[in-house]
Amino acid sequence: MNDISPPAIALPFTEQLAAFYAYMRSEKQFSPHTQNNYARDLEKFQQFCAQKSVMALPDLGVNHVRMAVAHLHREGLGGKSLQRWLSSLRSFFQFCVRHGWMKNNIADGISAPKAPKMLPKTLDADQAAQFVQIEGDEFINKRDRALVELIYSSGLRLAEVVSLNLVDIDWSDAMLTVTGKGNKTRMLPIGSYAVSALKEWLVERKQYTQDDEQALFTTQRGGRISHRAVQMRMQQLSTQQGMDNPVHPHMLRHSFASHMLESSGDLRLVQELLGHSNISTTQIYTHLDFQHLAKVYDKAHPRATRKTKNEEE
Repeated sequence: MNDISPPAIALPFTEQLAAFYAYMRSEKQFSPHTQNNYARDLEKFQQFCAQKSVMALPDLGVNHVRMAVAHLHREGLGGKSLQRWLSSLRSFFQFCVRHGWMKNNIADGISAPKAPKMLPKTLDADQAAQFVQIEGDEFINKRDRALVELIYSSGLRLAEVVSLNLVDIDWSDAMLTVTGKGNKTRMLPIGSYAVSALKEWLVERKQYTQDDEQALFTTQRGGRISHRAVQMRMQQLSTQQGMDNPVHPHMLRHSFASHMLESSGDLRLVQELLGHSNISTTQIYTHLDFQHLAKVYDKAHPRATRKTKNEEE
């Protein structure tokens, strides 16, 4: 017997979709890539409707869109992908409303499940110490050592450390005046290792800069160091210092915040040090702290240890 292929499933509202695709090409002049994305998204909805025996646009309701969202989510489509999928549906339905094929846009007001927030990557205390311990007496060694020590010591953003001037350091109290987002200033303590590295750097800096240069961190040509230069140097340092993964400026800031919260337990303090206007932004570090506590628990708690041994057996 010859195998007989099952008939292809008839897909609904193909004529309206053909008109929509023509509209994207001719009037909107979307790129082929964008058109393909729309086509893939809308085909998913076509297939869902065909399975539910909904073959005409007037038969569609809000509940069909909600069910399709739930179905795709169960199939493994993530929050961001579902948001884009809903955006494609809204554009198509709006096109249909304008042509009188639908009374209203049934995808309006429907939201996708929120994509989970990615926790920032951090270094543990030993890794951070390994990264900032830069050897050498050359210009670039002393500058980079002072730079990374200060970022880690005070939890600075890249833009903040690059914009620092000599006058921003109060040596008598080991304090730093930082201008952050929204032009807001805050006072930050400087750790002893960072103070020592900065003093060594400033001696070296004098040989390469004019007296009227105010920038704290400069290049060998005597001008203020750029954002990109710091990023490139930290990539190079990641290899030089034997780090398992590339370390970027914000990772040092995240590590500072995580270690401060781990030691002090004071979320408000960490908020002030980081310059967050809203404490909800700082709360992500509580999740990092709980992860650390969970690891300590798994290693230290007798019941947790016993469970692990049983599982291994």
